Amino acid sequence: MQDMNILYASAECFPVAKVGGLADVVGSLPKYLKKIGVNTHVVIPAYQMPWFEGKLYRIIHRGHFHLGQEHLYFEVRYFIDDPLGFPFYTIHIPSKYDRYGVYAGKDGYYFGDELERNISFQRALLTWLRDSKAGVDIVHCHDHHTGLIPFMMKYAYEFQSLSRLPTVFTIHNGRYQGAFSWTRQYLLPHYDSWKSGLLDWQSTINPLSSAVRCAYRVTTVSPSYMQELKYDSAGLENLFQSEASKCVGILNGIDNEVWDPKTDPMIDYHLKNDPIRFKSENKKALCRLTGLNPALPTFGFIGRLVLEKGAEFIAGLIDTWLSHHKNANFVVLGTGDKSVEKAIQSVAYRHPQNVACMIAYNEAVAHKVYAGADFLLMPSRVEPCGLNQMFAMRYGTLPIVRSTGGLRDSVRDIGEPNGVGIRFDYMNFDQMIHAIWRAYDLYRHSGYKNECVKRAMALDFSWDVSAARYKEIYQSLV
Repeated sequence: MQDMNILYASAECFPVAKVGGLADVVGSLPKYLKKIGVNTHVVIPAYQMPWFEGKLYRIIHRGHFHLGQEHLYFEVRYFIDDPLGFPFYTIHIPSKYDRYGVYAGKDGYYFGDELERNISFQRALLTWLRDSKAGVDIVHCHDHHTGLIPFMMKYAYEFQSLSRLPTVFTIHNGRYQGAFSWTRQYLLPHYDSWKSGLLDWQSTINPLSSAVRCAYRVTTVSPSYMQELKYDSAGLENLFQSEASKCVGILNGIDNEVWDPKTDPMIDYHLKNDPIRFKSENKKALCRLTGLNPALPTFGFIGRLVLEKGAEFIAGLIDTWLSHHKNANFVVLGTGDKSVEKAIQSVAYRHPQNVACMIAYNEAVAHKVYAGADFLLMPSRVEPCGLNQMFAMRYGTLPIVRSTGGLRDSVRDIGEPNGVGIRFDYMNFDQMIHAIWRAYDLYRHSGYKNECVKRAMALDFSWDVSAARYKEIYQSLV
């Protein structure tokens, strides 16, 4: 079979525009697909982000369309020499995306026109595909921001020439569905009204549910999360049960070229032959950075400080532990809910010798925490796949996770053969404190802890296996 041409449509792509794991997937999976003969092109909106400074691009298409009463112009920009390792495009839509930020501005407040932005991007993309007759074999959409594409390709009159082009839809987080009122349907192109039921879910237009029904195949980012969606998907449980035959969970991978302890430019000491020395030297560097004592076990938390991540427990866990024992360090890196941020800052103020709190998103510091911490806390309520635990194990940091989604699929408990982390089952404080105690006890048994570190660093979470699974799906559709 000749090489296939797949077009990825997404709101994020690392390192151009990143808010969460969606960006990591879209920025790395195409490189691994390329190795096995799948030419993957990625298109995202043209945000005003620092990455674009100094980058050369060529305008390959210009077009226009009406969005309600607005007449919108757009241009498709191809970035010369494939700086990401695969063909990369942005769609520039003046007045919609020419601002800093993916979903929110520098002030942290969300833009008020997300719906118009999402629909304008999808319509511009399909207009480009229709008018340029690009040689695309499959359109692969990611999350609700692109969830209306499968419906519009099949049933919008102006895109009928694309109706036979297969679509794949990947759910990175089913909690975010993009639903909006039927009073806003004027933003959509004219479509076969007999098919309006494929847009509707609980009397709203729901892009995520529409994509699940209209796409040829549906994937999500871990096998366990695919099963969880059938009984916990914010109102779509019946949908996932009825569409189960075309749905599959494929565990995400990580980019081993970016996350390489032997070459990572963001860490202080590179892996040579001794994983334990690697951990020790990077822990010293992290503690120098944070002013903590490297002789103590060090727990890290990296990510959004929101309920979904169980972040509201973090301050209480730290305070409870340190109120009884002054024998551990805690490093927290992230932003999110203001009340959670303040609670963690308050704990850091009360325990300055043991807590480093950085309310920020900083990729370089994140790498240092992955390399230098002993344990990574992930008490997530919902974790469709989770990449942080994979980054952590790649760098020898043992994850402490709740048994949900991809955390269940990727972390084997130390109580099992070949264990590499600590798992607990329920979202309650006692189980979380007990998990920290188990980690502390493991730290005191340094010989066994070092065995776990070596096992974790030997695991392969690269995209190779997952890329092969996606290739099988694409081949079944072409």
